[in-house]
Order: sequence, then C-alpha cells, then structure tokens
Amino acid sequence: MTRAHVVLPSPIGELTVVAEDGAITHLLMDAAKYRPDDPEVLGEVGDPADEPFAAAAVQLAAYFTGALTEFDLPLAPRGDVFHQKVWALLREIPYGETRSYGDLARALGDRNLAQAVGTANGRNPIAVVVPCHRVIGADGSLVGYAGGLGRKRFLLALEEPPAADSGRLF
Repeated sequence: MTRAHVVLPSPIGELTVVAEDGAITHLLMDAAKYRPDDPEVLGEVGDPADEPFAAAAVQLAAYFTGALTEFDLPLAPRGDVFHQKVWALLREIPYGETRSYGDLARALGDRNLAQAVGTANGRNPIAVVVPCHRVIGADGSLVGYAGGLGRKRFLLALEEPPAADSGRLF
C-alpha cells in the first residue's frame, strides 16, 4: 500500500490530490471544512509526473477551462456503504445540472434520507471530481458546501451553459 499526495494550483485555491495504489482517495481543497488533520492520510509527497497525479492535473486544468465535462480518473473514496451509494449518485449528476438533497434521497428509495444524504455529501473526500457542488437546496438555494459557498458558486457558474447569442454584433 503506497500513499502519496501532490498539490495542484487551481482557480479555487490549491487542491491536494491523494492517491493510494494508483487510485485517487482524496481531492482536498485548501480550506475544506472536513480536511483530514492526520498527515498519514496524505502520505508522502508524490511526483506530479506519476499516475494518477499527471492525469488528474491534466483533467482538472481542462475542467477549469471549460474543456472537460466528465472526469475519467481511477477513484477509491473510503466510506461506509451508504456514503458510497451517495457518492456514486453524485457522479451521475450531469455537468451543468443540479439535484437537491431530496432528489438524491428519492433516488435511494427514501425521501426521508435527505439529511443523511447531506451529511454524506459534505463528507465527500474527492471534491470537484465527485461533484458534490451540484447538490442544492430544494428551493434552488446554494446550501452547505465543505469548500465554502464561494467555491460552490464558482464551480456552478463554470458549468453554466453559455448565454444564448443575442444576435448583436457588439
């Protein structure tokens, strides 16, 4: 078991990518609410040219320029069965779309699970790639985001489709 990390720059601050045995276990924002305190979670400093770090750097850069709408990276988030189900549902939310906590709870078969879905969403260890930022309140409001609402707003704005052409020349 080999665990290592690299730190990548991004428009939302530094992102720490942690990988173990070739799969990404964490993608952490520099000011995330649930950032692990244990240095063993990060492992040793890795080589950015090694996989999966190199692929993560390329894909994240493409995502932040609007050129990538779906990540293809080896992921291995750690969590209980319920968390895994929620994180799998997050990956099914298409780029540029949002779902409410209630929508996800209903997809799991019990609309009363919305609060538990919110907790699992907030504990997502692979930010951006597992798009927990695409989950909003039932009324469409931006609620809760471990990376802060400013980052959530930025990510959702990044994914907005371009405004329709007004036909004006200037």
